Amino acid sequence: MNVLEFIREKTEGLQENTAQYRAKVEPRFREWSNKLNDKITNTLNNPWMANFNPFDGNKIFGSEKIIQNETAKKMYVNLKKQVGQETYVGEWEIIDQDCINRFANVTGDTQWIHTDPERAGKESPFRSTIAHGFLTLALIPKLTDMVNSKINLYPEARMIVNHGLNQVRFPFPVKSGAKVRARIRLMRVLPMKNSIELINEISIEVENRKRFACVAETVLRLYF
Repeated sequence: MNVLEFIREKTEGLQENTAQYRAKVEPRFREWSNKLNDKITNTLNNPWMANFNPFDGNKIFGSEKIIQNETAKKMYVNLKKQVGQETYVGEWEIIDQDCINRFANVTGDTQWIHTDPERAGKESPFRSTIAHGFLTLALIPKLTDMVNSKINLYPEARMIVNHGLNQVRFPFPVKSGAKVRARIRLMRVLPMKNSIELINEISIEVENRKRFACVAETVLRLYF
């Protein structure tokens, strides 16, 4: 074997080994890259990031922002004292079959476990129809009196806007005819220029049950 053939053979072997190495490494690298991108995206989408300014050495978090509205300032101070506390316990409400059926018709989710009491009584492990998880979630404004014109939890605010949800879980089913009520725990208060953002943990309790039907973090904006 002359020198040229030796070099050619070694070059081909090196290229083959390189290709095999890339075939093994690239999928893993791509997976790591995707995971990193997902973590960065989730972090950037977190509400507290909206109040983070990396270029301001003196004011890093939203609690340092200046609230210009005097009414909002007073309310912010009062709300900060309530962080971590349970601030509301609602009245019991019945979720009956008619309510479940109307929600099923609106959403198109007419699965028998929700809408067929006879079949559910025989085949469902719950021996009853159950409410949709999203029905329980959709009832949060009613269960927390946010839509009750006679009760205003934040009377100083000019307008209250539902800004979204951070987390939602449905730990326990709600059978047709069951009574539920909401509990609110204030988790965080974030000041804005002319508004206050509240992050509440809403727990939907089922009568005579230890586990909650729904636990969700709601994000509200109070405008002044």
